[in-house]
Amino acid sequence: MKVKKPVPTNFTFDTARPPYPEHPYFSEARLYPFRPHATVFDLVNAWWLIEASTLAYSDPEFVSQRFREVRMNVEVFSNNNTECYVAQNDEMAIVAFRGTESRGRDERTVKADFANVVADVRTDAMLLLVDSGQGGRVHAGFKEALDQIWPKLAPELIKLAAAGKTLWFTGHSLGAALATLAADRFGNVAGLYTFGSPRVGDESFRNDFWVPTYRFLHNNDVVGRVPLPPLYVHVGELKFIDHKGRIHENSWWWERASDQIAGTVASFFNAEGQLRLGFRDRLPDGIEDHIPTLYATHILNSLP
Repeated sequence: MKVKKPVPTNFTFDTARPPYPEHPYFSEARLYPFRPHATVFDLVNAWWLIEASTLAYSDPEFVSQRFREVRMNVEVFSNNNTECYVAQNDEMAIVAFRGTESRGRDERTVKADFANVVADVRTDAMLLLVDSGQGGRVHAGFKEALDQIWPKLAPELIKLAAAGKTLWFTGHSLGAALATLAADRFGNVAGLYTFGSPRVGDESFRNDFWVPTYRFLHNNDVVGRVPLPPLYVHVGELKFIDHKGRIHENSWWWERASDQIAGTVASFFNAEGQLRLGFRDRLPDGIEDHIPTLYATHILNSLP
């Protein structure tokens, strides 16, 4: 019988913020190898891609080391506050965008990382809808952030596709929004898997969006609920993770709402069913549910 991984708990505002150097990246890669030629939703690939999305918050040296352990080479594309890792082997490539940076990743580059934090906040706050260039309107800040690296990234993607490699786009939070825009812009994508993604564009953008997309939302994850409708709408097939870590497909809105209430109540209690102490240090449920290592653990535990 498969033994489930312990779900991380007792997060504080400090431990909840990326990067996560202690997370066991790709720990079950030998048991669950990536399936590069999958043509429908694949939970194994979802686990690989949330691992890649979580890893994307780390510094390039750490990212390269973790991917080398699963026999993949990495190239970094960055400009100003936008950062993307392209990890590849002979059959496929994973294109993972970094999410919003909230603290420095390396004591040697604290000043530069702080600048990235400020730039990411600015990107998230640019809510104006602008022409996507591919159909419909999209978040101005997300589009501007992708534009910063697209001239360097696009030729590499073209080269990988020409070599017959399948391309898989992914990201968490802001990284999910950038991956969505990049997948729409490039088009030749085997699959887009996003985690805790904000809404990216309007209804016209969604109607013109044809990339196979699977959007994971963990219970009360607050980022998955902004920017607000009706100006903004989501794209992709929803995979809802309830407050007990179970993944639901084709769930009704009232089922999700009920579970979100249950998740809010459960967040006030510890594993023994007692009220938690130290409420001053307790993370709001909507923020805690956004933590990518929780997504990764729940998806891994859902694998057969």
